[in-house]
Amino acid sequence: MAKTRIIFVTLQPIINIKQMVLKHIIAALCLMFSITASAQRQKTHQKEVNPVVAAYIDSLVKSKARIDSTFEVGKHTTDEQLYRLFIPLTFYHSTAKKALSMDDDNLYRDDMDEAVNEALLHVYLTRPDLVSLTERDLKKAGGIRDDFDKPVKPKVDLSEHVKPVPDVVDDIPVDVMIRKPNFWTFSGDGNLQFLQNYVSGNWYKGGESNYSMVGGLTFRAIYNNKSKLKIDNTLELKLGFQTSKADTLHKFKTNNDLIRYTGKLGLQATKGWYYTLQLLAYSQFTRGYKSNDSFVYSDFMSPLNVNVGLGMDYAVNTLNGKLKGNVNLSPLSFNFRYVGRKSLAANYGIKGDHQTMEDFGSQLTTDLTWVLSDIVRWKTRLYAYTTYERTEIEWENTIALQVSKYISANIFIYPRFDDSTTRDEDLGYWQFKEYCSLGFAYSF
Repeated sequence: MAKTRIIFVTLQPIINIKQMVLKHIIAALCLMFSITASAQRQKTHQKEVNPVVAAYIDSLVKSKARIDSTFEVGKHTTDEQLYRLFIPLTFYHSTAKKALSMDDDNLYRDDMDEAVNEALLHVYLTRPDLVSLTERDLKKAGGIRDDFDKPVKPKVDLSEHVKPVPDVVDDIPVDVMIRKPNFWTFSGDGNLQFLQNYVSGNWYKGGESNYSMVGGLTFRAIYNNKSKLKIDNTLELKLGFQTSKADTLHKFKTNNDLIRYTGKLGLQATKGWYYTLQLLAYSQFTRGYKSNDSFVYSDFMSPLNVNVGLGMDYAVNTLNGKLKGNVNLSPLSFNFRYVGRKSLAANYGIKGDHQTMEDFGSQLTTDLTWVLSDIVRWKTRLYAYTTYERTEIEWENTIALQVSKYISANIFIYPRFDDSTTRDEDLGYWQFKEYCSLGFAYSF
């Protein structure tokens, strides 16, 4: 009985050792089958995106942060111990060898290395499908280069293939041309109108045939520096003739005759208002007759009127730009009149044996254009001068009907008041002129 016990005690350690070895062999076989299955699964699903990979990468980042924060000077932690956690998951033989080793000697044990091996072994056993490489593949790829501290020189000199960039010279002479702005604007318009009236000799109401023609030109030159100074120049030329069978003395008589210049020198006071010095001069081209009368009633420089006024000028622009023009007020005005034909001096208010007359007074001049529609336009000019002893008023009105681009019809109405002339029994000091015409018109 005693011998049997001795044998049992002697064989018990041997049985324990065999069981331990068998357990390790079974674990090794399971690990190999898992790795093989993982490799096959990896080849089958290379193109599939596994969300576990992203989670594993995040865990590696957190592990690195945790390991870096626990690194202490004095411990033998190196990059070689940690790099296995941050490269594509690889099966290391040393990790499996340590797990299957029966040696329990902790004399040379490294805690950091053990932690890394434990983490890798955990992944090998739980997620073998994530293993993409083996240690044998790393050895085939070669070792880590140790010459990164040396400067890397390119084998090809790229400077030979790049075109040289020319030097930029900052002080290149440049010709700068400064042009003075042109503040002058030029414009004008012209027209040639005709009127024909035919009456037969046996017309029951009587009357006579007549033909008339009138032409006009207007030139404008305006200087405006958009600041303070403004110069306005306007020259108006009109001349018209008529024929009448009843007039046996004159083949042609003038029905419209005018030479008029208006000049303004303005200095801006406020918006739209200018301090203005205005010069107005007007006369006519040729002699003026009445039907079957040889007496000359007017002529060139008979009379000549020159008016100089100092006052204010207002630029009118209203009704959305349809009504434009200006109004000139000259409280202080000087008027000069000259009559070349001495026999006509009395007809124009010159007393005694004189040919000139000077006086002072006040003057008003308005010149407006109102565009009533696309084809109808009203142009009006009012001139009034008074010495507070005599008064002269002229009101010219032209209503133009634009038939086409170059054809227009005009209605001209011209009332005039002058109490320095001989009083008429019917009209007093009022005078009238009116005509209708059709002809050509052009603006430039």
